[in-house]
Amino acid sequence: MVQQPMPSSELSAPSEAANGQVEKIHLPRTSESETLKRIRHTASHVMAMAVQKLFPKAQVTIGPWIEHGFYYDFDLPEPFTEKDLKSIKKEMEKIIRRKLPVVREEVSREEAQRRITALQEPYKLEILEGLQEPITLYHLGEEWWDLCAGPHVENTSELNPKAIELESVAGAYWRGDANRAQLQRIYGTAWETTEQLTEYKRRKEEALKRDHRKLGKELGLFIFSDQVGPGLPLWTPKGTILRSTLEDFLKDEQIKRGYQPVVTPHIGRVDLFKASGHWQKYKDDLFPMMGESEDEGFVLKAMNCPFHVQIYKSSLRSYRELPMRLAEFGTVYRYEQSGELGGLTRVRGFTQDDAHIFVTPEQLDDEFLKVVDLIQSTLKALRLDKSFRARLSFRDPSSDKYIGSDEIWERSEAAIRRAVETLGMNYFEGVGEAAFYGPKLDFIVQDALEREWQLGTVQVDYNLPNRFDLEYVAEDGSRQRPVMIHRAPFGSLERLIGILIEEYAGDFPLWLAPVQVRLLPVSESQIAFAQGVVNELRSRGVRAEMDASNERLGKMIRTAEKEKIPVMAVVGAKEVEANALSVRTRAKGELGSISAPEFVEKLTQAIAQREEF
Repeated sequence: MVQQPMPSSELSAPSEAANGQVEKIHLPRTSESETLKRIRHTASHVMAMAVQKLFPKAQVTIGPWIEHGFYYDFDLPEPFTEKDLKSIKKEMEKIIRRKLPVVREEVSREEAQRRITALQEPYKLEILEGLQEPITLYHLGEEWWDLCAGPHVENTSELNPKAIELESVAGAYWRGDANRAQLQRIYGTAWETTEQLTEYKRRKEEALKRDHRKLGKELGLFIFSDQVGPGLPLWTPKGTILRSTLEDFLKDEQIKRGYQPVVTPHIGRVDLFKASGHWQKYKDDLFPMMGESEDEGFVLKAMNCPFHVQIYKSSLRSYRELPMRLAEFGTVYRYEQSGELGGLTRVRGFTQDDAHIFVTPEQLDDEFLKVVDLIQSTLKALRLDKSFRARLSFRDPSSDKYIGSDEIWERSEAAIRRAVETLGMNYFEGVGEAAFYGPKLDFIVQDALEREWQLGTVQVDYNLPNRFDLEYVAEDGSRQRPVMIHRAPFGSLERLIGILIEEYAGDFPLWLAPVQVRLLPVSESQIAFAQGVVNELRSRGVRAEMDASNERLGKMIRTAEKEKIPVMAVVGAKEVEANALSVRTRAKGELGSISAPEFVEKLTQAIAQREEF
């Protein structure tokens, strides 16, 4: 079961190099320093103190430091305004200049409850219920305190008021529960120096330019409709071409590697997911059941693996049939909370490039290495192989969310560790990140904005074959249990496209671009010639079109540049006479006059080899 992870960081954004290619800005990861954690945590308390001074009826809830800053959630009848944020920031500056000591105090649960009751703050009482002793309070001078575990700076004078900014207000449900109180969350950012704040703001502006939601709309790739519902993207013709190109690329690679395509339904019986364990573990994440009872009920599928298991189980398999590699671009549905949705990167209906491989135990290591090779070659083709880390996602032995015996888990985790050590991969361990049925090797990719995303994943699973009683006939005639490998090089096609839009700033490589070349006839008399070239390109599988708008040439060029068309070919009277084209590309600039037959041949070859023209 492939998850939909959120980005783990939002560091630097890229600039546009002169040739239109992405140039990364590499910055020190100061956002991860211990000093900044303390600064940001203390800044959140200073902000809460400022809010309660200006708005005495405001009740505070939680206020942690986060990547790049901090936030605090407040319960206040009237919504905060932009003017309020300016007033709060001024009050924060006054508090900082007072050089208040930040003092840690340990108290008993009873004493904490007495003090909170005196303040008449019920949210703090609820927080207190979930805390283990010792209970710690942090004071700002003698005027304000909150339940907190730290860390903090020792004095507000250690905060630089010119390196702090309040950014926005958003809604947030108490405890993330849509059935509970709606709170107001104020986000802020805090740094050690004004230079760091200035650079952060510049990077943030760069990131906004690359926002896939903005570029997706401008480039006409996908839309969302309120009438359809949040988290359910609608793909336009251009977006569908982009999706199909990615699918075709991976399907071709899979066929070369012995995968067999399958198609499974969008719904299945509840019993199927009970057998796999998904119903028990993820019932709240599924769309509501259809039917009057669980015995007869159906649900929208949230994962493909139980369906592929049924295809394997449809007949008794021989060891000669293994490895059996079943692959599907299967759309799945998960009822994500509305507050967690985010463009294409977190949706409710998404397509996985899913495959499940059934192997003998002796085949496991070799097949696992082959899957890793497929994932690495996929990342290379997408230009995402320059900066990635491998995470060994293992179980947390202290958690009860996993199924299967210790022996099975130890065997599975050992297989993954052998693979990364054999390949000499750069990896780290993520304890508690395993799927409930088995450990994973996750590929954590850094995009052009230096955010990290989980894309490709490969998982070892001894448990589902046990739960579904899968067998194969071994060479000696005995019945043996296969091992399952779950794998998805893309992960989620929707999330991948969102990442790629921002990675390339909408300027897709030639082989991926929805429109690869546009012919620009200077006048009506060149339209027939241009259309002939377009027809020839299309017969070769090139996504070509002609601008027949009758606009001035400069306007047609600007339109093509705005739409990020990789190749433009101008057709004037001289070009028609010479059977040639005046070619201009986003990757290499002006290429001058090229004969039409040579242009068709070279462009077709570049696309086939996934090279720029």
